[in-house]
Amino acid sequence: MIDEGLKYKIGITLMDGVGDVIAKRLIAYCGSAEGVFKEKKSRLMKIPGVGAINVKPILENNVLPRAEEEMDFISKNGINTFFYLDKEYPKRLKHCEDSPVMLYSKGNLNLNNHKILSVVGTRNATVYGQRVCEKIIEDLALQNVLIVSGLAYGIDICAHRAALKNNLPTVGVVAHGLDRIYPSVHQGVSQKMMLNGGIVTDFISGTNPDKENFPKRNRIVAGMADAVLVIESALSGGSLITADIANGYNRDVFAVPGKTGDEYSSGCNWLIKTNRAMLVESAKDIEQVLGWEIKEKKKKNVQKELFTELDENEKIIVGILEAKEKIDIDNLSVEAKMPMSKISSLLLNLEFKGMVKSLPGKVYMMN
Repeated sequence: MIDEGLKYKIGITLMDGVGDVIAKRLIAYCGSAEGVFKEKKSRLMKIPGVGAINVKPILENNVLPRAEEEMDFISKNGINTFFYLDKEYPKRLKHCEDSPVMLYSKGNLNLNNHKILSVVGTRNATVYGQRVCEKIIEDLALQNVLIVSGLAYGIDICAHRAALKNNLPTVGVVAHGLDRIYPSVHQGVSQKMMLNGGIVTDFISGTNPDKENFPKRNRIVAGMADAVLVIESALSGGSLITADIANGYNRDVFAVPGKTGDEYSSGCNWLIKTNRAMLVESAKDIEQVLGWEIKEKKKKNVQKELFTELDENEKIIVGILEAKEKIDIDNLSVEAKMPMSKISSLLLNLEFKGMVKSLPGKVYMMN
């Protein structure tokens, strides 16, 4: 059941002239999104940075019917909503001043995954760029990193496909409403992403993928990740915009170098040359800068210690999971030669110990 307060949370994002920064200020002063709609003009006028221009659409109060329509769309289509004060809202993005007040998503996703990398690049990816993208993501598979990109042609879709191939969660941030997929040719990939990841946007249904929406979308790609990796880019375009935003958010920015004179390496080479990005040749470079490699080694030592504390049945389960990487509970029961009830109990204990992770469809893997 959708709470009534959602109407006001959506409504405040629909007001002309009231962007995310002003909306958050209004909510802070009025106590809630609903409070903004019910506040007196005299008090609204006293809020710093608001003024008469911003107050007018609030007092007209004509956005709520459209917000109610969106609530109906959300309910009928299984859309997840994230208000910027919600616990589930991306914590990395929350600290960005201009982050969206509302996010909408479809799929089975965790926007606060322990490790998140955004991968961006040209829509005209070369064979070289695609190979580098696939190799880096393949080599990050053991990190269980969430791969974020924009579901566009070129490097974006290559990153999503590589994540799916290596059983990594992946999220596409789109510049339109969730009543469509753009480009439509990527519909099939987006459906696969729903099982371990999904689609995210800050645009309501009915919003077209207009040109001006893409730079706005890029702030989510930059803000919700630990770092941004640029693989092939010309000297202008969305990838450099995303890199610039990421630098502004104090995110690490990486770039893959290319040949001098190559059009779609010129942007990456410029980022590196001007110290706007760190040169990256492999996944190991990313792991070292972000400290992922060290953390994983510590984690393996902890798991070795825990293994000695497991009973014989638990060790059998762990051994199968380490060999298979991922396995559904039915096949696990067959391989372990144990009844389903016993397998379920053992898996639950291993989850409590932090050794096993459950995935959609009763699939399990080592944590």
